[in-house]
Amino acid sequence: MSDFETDELDEEPRAGSAPTPQQHFAWRFGGASDLLTPLLTTVVAFLMGGLVVALTGKNPIRVYHAIFTGTGVGWFFQVGNHSARIPFSAAHMWFPWDTGSAAATNLQQTLLFTTPIVLTALAVAFAFRCGMFNIGGQGQYIVGTIFAVWLGSSVASLDPWLHVLLCIVVATLAGALWAGIAGILKATVGAHEVISTIMLNWIAIWVGSYLFGAGGPLQGSRAAIPASNPIFDGAKLPVFWGLKLLQGLSIGVFIAIAMLFVYWVIVNRTTLGFAVRAVGFNPEAARYGGISVARSYFVAMAIAGAFAGLAGAIDVTGWEYQVGPADLQASQIGFIGLAAALLGRNTAVGVGFASLLFGALITGTSSRQLDPTVFRPDLAGNLTTIIQGLVVLFVGLNLGGLWTWLGRRRRV
Repeated sequence: MSDFETDELDEEPRAGSAPTPQQHFAWRFGGASDLLTPLLTTVVAFLMGGLVVALTGKNPIRVYHAIFTGTGVGWFFQVGNHSARIPFSAAHMWFPWDTGSAAATNLQQTLLFTTPIVLTALAVAFAFRCGMFNIGGQGQYIVGTIFAVWLGSSVASLDPWLHVLLCIVVATLAGALWAGIAGILKATVGAHEVISTIMLNWIAIWVGSYLFGAGGPLQGSRAAIPASNPIFDGAKLPVFWGLKLLQGLSIGVFIAIAMLFVYWVIVNRTTLGFAVRAVGFNPEAARYGGISVARSYFVAMAIAGAFAGLAGAIDVTGWEYQVGPADLQASQIGFIGLAAALLGRNTAVGVGFASLLFGALITGTSSRQLDPTVFRPDLAGNLTTIIQGLVVLFVGLNLGGLWTWLGRRRRV
């Protein structure tokens, strides 16, 4: 097939002419790649992960079942009120749920991890809409964490709602300013955002390690422990499910869900979102149309950093309550958000489901949830990392696009 014939597949038929079989197939299945690519990517990544499990001598199906059980997602499908002597029905299956079960506790942990992943994924997705690859979600998250801990543990005698609001707003702005540095460098001197955000990640990690480390200015009152003081109770988000002392689920999860909606509105229903997307498609054309490309770079990175800074604030005020150097150096939440954004194809709905998938994997493979007789939890944690890497790899390969390309060449 010539190039001319290939291009014709994307064109509408002339009036009175019937579409070719190739055009019919492309129009019918080409748009499905938005859904097909994440599904294919996920399935292939889990199949490859299952192959790794099989090479260790374990049953992949049994291991994945144990991981799923540990995520707590099965809580939604539990039959409530087992002791009641009433006939089984669909209503009986869905309500009432046992909020004190092990599955409920596991689900709380899954949603705790999902919340910051959603926000750091939005940090990647929004920058990507402007044609930039924000690798700095981790550093922006850490900067938000630092400011939230500082204000939460040092400012006393504030009204509780004002205190927690102060921590969240300042941490969000701090993340925005930190990411804005990369945006300014991109807009003024053309510095590539991948390089600048990676460097900013390391600066944030080691500055935070100094602040909370032994002898650091934000180290807590217990000199033997290199960590901050716990934040005051007034700086803590309300916990609506579970116990606050046992990492119960705070209202931060609803903030993350709200941010998914905010992201969708900004991108699709505002002039700012139009300008950002226009620059992402073609900066020169956007500039010709009167859009300030430099301003769009800065604003897009600042908004992206705000999402990541908010993630750090919610983790601190929602369940961590204090931070140490080891926490900052071990955290990978920003990079998991990167994988979630790629898998979710930078859409609000896609980011939400992809973040839930990765949050569930983290919980299900933890040493607390996974039965060691089924699979070693330390190896299962590596399995999660493998699946995340495979997701990034297969997104780059664009399996859904490959399917559409093959479909366009199918002879019907």
